[in-house]
Amino acid sequence: MPNLPTWRSLLFVPAIAERFVAKAHTRGADVIILDLEDSVPPAEKEAARAALPGAAAQVGQGGAEVCVRINRPLELAVPDIAAAVMPAVTALMLPKVMGPEHVKLLSEVVTAREQALGLPLGHTRFIAIVETPQALPHLAAIAGADPRVVALGLGVEDLSTELEAVPGADLLYHFGMMVVAAARGAGILPFGSIGPFADFRDLEGYRESLRRSRRLGFACTACIHPLHVPIINEEYGPSAEEV
Repeated sequence: MPNLPTWRSLLFVPAIAERFVAKAHTRGADVIILDLEDSVPPAEKEAARAALPGAAAQVGQGGAEVCVRINRPLELAVPDIAAAVMPAVTALMLPKVMGPEHVKLLSEVVTAREQALGLPLGHTRFIAIVETPQALPHLAAIAGADPRVVALGLGVEDLSTELEAVPGADLLYHFGMMVVAAARGAGILPFGSIGPFADFRDLEGYRESLRRSRRLGFACTACIHPLHVPIINEEYGPSAEEV
C-alpha cells in the first residue's frame, strides 16, 4: 500500500500562464497542478515544458506540493515526463489512463528519469484519471497497478462526451461511486466530487456538493478557480470527530 498524502485541494494552473503561476502559492491549495495538457495549445507544449522548473519553484514557495498534468499520447507523455520529473515535483497527473499496463509503462519511464537525476525511487507519485468507457471496467486494476498511484479519479467532461451523456448528478454518482470503491479497495485516495458545477460563482451550491461527496467517501478534489480552494479545504478536511 502506498504512503498516502494528506491532500484536500488541488488547484490547476496552466504552466505557461505567468500571471496565474505568480499568484498560485497564495491560494492556499495543498497541491498546485501545473498543466501541460488541455490548457496548453499544441504549438506551446515545448515552451510549457521549458517553463516547468521556474514555475514549480514559484508555485511551491508557499509550501504546496507540485504536480504536473502530462499529455496522453505517448509521443507527448515521454517528453512531458522528461521535463516534469525533478526534485520540486512530487506527483504527475495521468490523463486518459486506459488500464494497468498503461500505468506500468509510464512508471518505467518515470523510474528511468528518477535514476538519471539521482532521485529516490518512487519520488514521483501518480494521480490516475479515467476518461473513457473502455477503461471503466479496469478501475480496480488501475488503482492497484503500481505503488506510485496514490489517487484515482474521473475526467468527467471527456467521459460524458465518450458516453454521449449529459454530465449530470446521476452519471457522476454512478461512476463516482465506482471510483470510490476501487480506490478505497486499493488503499488509495478517491479523487473528485459528485456534482456538475456550471456556475463557479454558486459557492453555496458548490459547498453542498462537496459536503455530499465527502460523505460518499471522496478524499480530495481539484478546481480551476481560486475561490473554490478554501471551500474544498473546509469540506474535505477532517471532521470534528476525526480530529
